[in-house]
Amino acid sequence: MAALTIAVGTGNWFSALALGVTLLKCLLIPTYHSTDFEVHRNWLAITHSLPISQWYYEATSEWTLDYPPFFAWFEYILSHVAKYFDQEMLNVHNLNYSSSRTLLFQRFSVIFTDILFVYAVHECCKCIGGKKVGKELTEKPKFILSVLLLWNFGLLIVDHIHFQYNGFLFGLMLLSIARLFQKRHIEGAFLFAVLLHFKHIYLYVAPAYGVYLLRSYCFTANKPESAASSLFPTLSFQEGPLPCILGSKLLGFVQCFGQSAVCHRLLSVGKAGDASVFLILTTTGHYSLFPLLFTAPELPIKILLMLLFTIYSISSLKTLFRKEKPLFNWVETFYLLGLGPLEVGCEFVFPLTSWKLKYPFIPLLLTSVYCAVGITYAWFKLYVSVLIDPPVDKTKKQ
Repeated sequence: MAALTIAVGTGNWFSALALGVTLLKCLLIPTYHSTDFEVHRNWLAITHSLPISQWYYEATSEWTLDYPPFFAWFEYILSHVAKYFDQEMLNVHNLNYSSSRTLLFQRFSVIFTDILFVYAVHECCKCIGGKKVGKELTEKPKFILSVLLLWNFGLLIVDHIHFQYNGFLFGLMLLSIARLFQKRHIEGAFLFAVLLHFKHIYLYVAPAYGVYLLRSYCFTANKPESAASSLFPTLSFQEGPLPCILGSKLLGFVQCFGQSAVCHRLLSVGKAGDASVFLILTTTGHYSLFPLLFTAPELPIKILLMLLFTIYSISSLKTLFRKEKPLFNWVETFYLLGLGPLEVGCEFVFPLTSWKLKYPFIPLLLTSVYCAVGITYAWFKLYVSVLIDPPVDKTKKQ
């Protein structure tokens, strides 16, 4: 907090936020990691030790290389740094290898590649105007959005505890979105194409990009306005692709929740209705990630981090939209408060019952069903608002 106060005074608040979350990531280095840690170690070994022709055929480990070529080359580049930490991690026959140096390298590789995510957040925040509330920096939309993105609870636990490279990939996606906001459509489309060559799971975002680019770039460039208007109603990027991205993530929400939540943060500082959807989506979605961290030492970490992020999200957005109607109705409030008893029941009460051995899946079942209801509700609420609310003024800065 002291560092943030100094940074605010000197105007370097964004750097302070980025540095603060980086230090937190470093503190998470010794925590539990999932089998994804071994997956990526094996991919380092495959791309470093074998010729290109064998990368996608090597099957010594069950964790075969199954990401698109750009990610394979990404692992190849990382492997040439990894050899200076521990050469043994690059042996394809060293299954489940995890030395202290290997741990440090892989953890720091995620932290370092998050630089792209930080840059993308900075670019996105430059595109967001939003409401002007008060004179305090902490009440400004850009500051709030920066915190919601950089200190994203979901990314922290999935990348820096569970272990993945989502921050790097989300950085590509956010940078693509920023370029579309800036009317640099070719760059935005190119970055999204690059993203698809890193991770194919983003393919189901492609229809949203396609519709927006056809309406806002292709038809506009060729001037067939009447045809364009007939095929695609006038839409801004916030009214088009972002809600579509959210909707395309509805299935498999635990694995894909992060993409939709990160994108929806761009909407949350613009309108009170979007802020409401954002809070329901992120609070429910973040809780749905709890089963990923099932070890006892991580229990207080995930609960504390989620509480801090949720309290900040709600309080900051309530301040931003304090002159408008409440962000939640009584049903939504009751639903969100229900996450507390659900956590107590699943984490503390159920293990004491006789059902623990016979029905060990019940806590996961309850969590999945409860969170699915909230995320589905958020999806419908967003689409209703898109259909009912008046279109954004064309003269308004996007």
